Amino acid sequence: MSDEQFEYNHRFTRQRRKQQKKLQRQVKKSRRRLNRLRIIWKLFVLIMLTALCFYILKMPQWRLHKNAFDSLKSPALEIVNNKIVPSQKVLSALRRNQVSTKPIFLVKTDNLKESIMQLEPVQDVYIRRFWYPARLKIIIVERIPALTISPDIEIPPIAFFSSDGKLIGRDYMPLPPEYKTIKIITYGVEDDYRNWDKIKVNNFKKLAALVEDASGEPVEYIDYRDPKDVYVKIPTVNIRLGSFNAGVYDKTNRLRTLVPQVKMLNKKIKYLDLRWDSNFIKLDE
Repeated sequence: MSDEQFEYNHRFTRQRRKQQKKLQRQVKKSRRRLNRLRIIWKLFVLIMLTALCFYILKMPQWRLHKNAFDSLKSPALEIVNNKIVPSQKVLSALRRNQVSTKPIFLVKTDNLKESIMQLEPVQDVYIRRFWYPARLKIIIVERIPALTISPDIEIPPIAFFSSDGKLIGRDYMPLPPEYKTIKIITYGVEDDYRNWDKIKVNNFKKLAALVEDASGEPVEYIDYRDPKDVYVKIPTVNIRLGSFNAGVYDKTNRLRTLVPQVKMLNKKIKYLDLRWDSNFIKLDE
């Protein structure tokens, strides 16, 4: 290879390297520019998303309306599963609390639950929060009525006992007809029903269940006006049991044979006396 040719090749190689380096610089410059644009775009998107989130969170639909507890027709409030407690009483309990101005997902419902739990028939409360639009669903769990109290046979019940022994007054009477309870006739003098507990309630339930099982008929009421002379009324006959003590349960077994006999009689019967070992049918003279 001649010197001229070598020199030519050398210049060509050097020129080519310069072009490659220039091209590489242009590529790097383009990449830097593109990276800057990407950073600017991401920052812009982040700012827009932040502003959008802030705007969404500031929307009134995330918060309970300030008049949420003013009316049962409020779209922000729903009360369900209450059959004994009027919805208006639940609403009145809610009004003891101020409507929170926080977003619904930050609202604590402990105070609302505590207010509703002060209503005597309420056994438990579940409060569901719906985020958008903000609203509350109040789910009431009520005590189950077991006994109703009346001072006379012809007078409607004035109070009732729940299965857990809670006495609930006339504010929640009358009970819905779907509840099957045992009617107790009592003056509340010798044995004041206001002092009864769950054991006493269960004793009446046990007595009624035994009478119904032995007689095959429903108990209409238990006459407890004189605790020492208790009557149980079924459709066929009035049953006189005497004192309400532990031995009264065994007496109900006799009804399996006595009630069919009473039905066969063509005479008007005043009561069926089970106070003694020997049974006695008292005719209505």
